[in-house]
Amino acid sequence: MSERGGSRGGNQYNDRGARGGRGGFDRGGRGGRSDGEGRGNFNRDSRGGRGGFDRGGRGGRGGQDRPRGGRGGFAQKGGNKNNVENHRFPGVFISRGNGDLLLTKNMNPGKTVYKEKLIRVDSPTGPVEYREWMPYRSKIASALVSGINVFGIQPGSFVLYLGASTGTTVSHVSDIVGPEGRVYAVEFSHRVALELVNLAKTRPNIVPIIEDARYPQKYRMFVPMVDYLFADVAQPDQARIFALNANAFLKNGGGFMISIKASCISQTEEPEAIYKQQQKELQENNFLCGEKKELEHHRGHAVIIGTYRSK
Repeated sequence: MSERGGSRGGNQYNDRGARGGRGGFDRGGRGGRSDGEGRGNFNRDSRGGRGGFDRGGRGGRGGQDRPRGGRGGFAQKGGNKNNVENHRFPGVFISRGNGDLLLTKNMNPGKTVYKEKLIRVDSPTGPVEYREWMPYRSKIASALVSGINVFGIQPGSFVLYLGASTGTTVSHVSDIVGPEGRVYAVEFSHRVALELVNLAKTRPNIVPIIEDARYPQKYRMFVPMVDYLFADVAQPDQARIFALNANAFLKNGGGFMISIKASCISQTEEPEAIYKQQQKELQENNFLCGEKKELEHHRGHAVIIGTYRSK
């Protein structure tokens, strides 16, 4: 994650090299010791505060009567230390400041959804806040980091999301589609869906639907024709469930992504054989499968991506 540079000086208190600052994920070098900066002799200076993930240098210790500084907060929330770039897919961003982080622009500034990092940078129109999108917490984020070639969710899209759970990934899809888009989030578990409903209270482009995705007719009155269909339902008949919802709601030529959990379909077959079988079933239901990508952050999972052609 980081490299330490510099070196420690001699053994005498008065002959030590300076001790470098301690950074965050990209920390600065660590030097030796000295009188004035770092650790000096018994007449030492005061010790500076310790920053957050992008924290600055660590000051020296004072003498026997030295005061000690406090710890700073999360420095990545302020300033321009983070170099945020556009991802090749609209609505997705990358931070180069703390290592490569996948980001979405926070639709609800100042608020987190699952204690993810917030990164605030200055822009010509004022501060802009981004949220880290963790690939270990999201199948879509993992697919993006794994290098998929096509991603159809973009600003203004209407998305039907099956298996929304508490809304972790749904919140990032909400960021991407923005105020002009909609995320119709279907979750069967009433207990889990309580968090999803609370999330929707702060994000008006999320429509929570507490229903069983196996019966799309039950929520037909809430969902219009959509541009994109995503599913992470982890059921043995997930391809059939996916096809039912596509037939009811996905536009002709609309995009799709389905997350396949191999162990939910068979405990004995090899994952690759299961992925091929699921892809064949999708093709038999008018899905044009353009890409399959195994997820490096989720063992035994793959996504299949493509477009839909209704009969």
